[in-house]
Amino acid sequence: MPVASARLQSGIPETPTALVRRARKINRVLGETYPDARCELDFDNPFELLVVTVLSAQTTDKRVNKVRPTLFAAYPDPASMAAADREALETIIGPLGFFRAKTESLLKLSAALVERYDGEVPANLNDLVTLPGVGRKTANVVLGNAFGVPGITVDTHFGRLARRFGWTQETDPVKAEHAVGALFPKRDWTMLSHHLVWHGRRCCHAQKPACGACPVARWCPSYGEGPTDPETAAKLLRTEGRA
Repeated sequence: MPVASARLQSGIPETPTALVRRARKINRVLGETYPDARCELDFDNPFELLVVTVLSAQTTDKRVNKVRPTLFAAYPDPASMAAADREALETIIGPLGFFRAKTESLLKLSAALVERYDGEVPANLNDLVTLPGVGRKTANVVLGNAFGVPGITVDTHFGRLARRFGWTQETDPVKAEHAVGALFPKRDWTMLSHHLVWHGRRCCHAQKPACGACPVARWCPSYGEGPTDPETAAKLLRTEGRA
């Protein structure tokens, strides 16, 4: 076991200052490990990102990216999507699952953008979360990646890793967002989200994390939840996270 991990698991309380330093060290190393980390949903503008993020619920980014060209060729803006034929829209997004509920969300979301915001996606959290089907997670994805407004996106990967790293024990996404945000400068929030999501998809899996091949094992109090043998752990690594 790495010395730092053993110390973290010893039961000795970690000071707030030590926690901040450790958290920021992990983020720096993950940034070096994944220099190309970014949003893995394809998009050309804020409206596209908003829509594909809504569609990504309970499916993979890879599947969403496959239907994206057909979807936006047919409905390139909120006005055209709001006026879409329901069955035609369902047919396009059918491969993503839950297509009836997602179609309803897209129709209502697009209509709200047209009626309330002249067809433009608002660039602030308070307005975004009033839109049908848009919560804080989706809003932060759009703000951080389409508008350059720092935000923390607490998806399943982010929440799992934040708890494994001992940054917070909160399971509520909003409480976890605030707890983790307090450890980092606001300017780092968007890339922090990407770093944890990429690491969660490629190495720190929900089942059998690749502890023995993890670049931040030294600073992780959960070291040992997965295989620690380097060769065994290396077989668990994924080269990409969109599958």
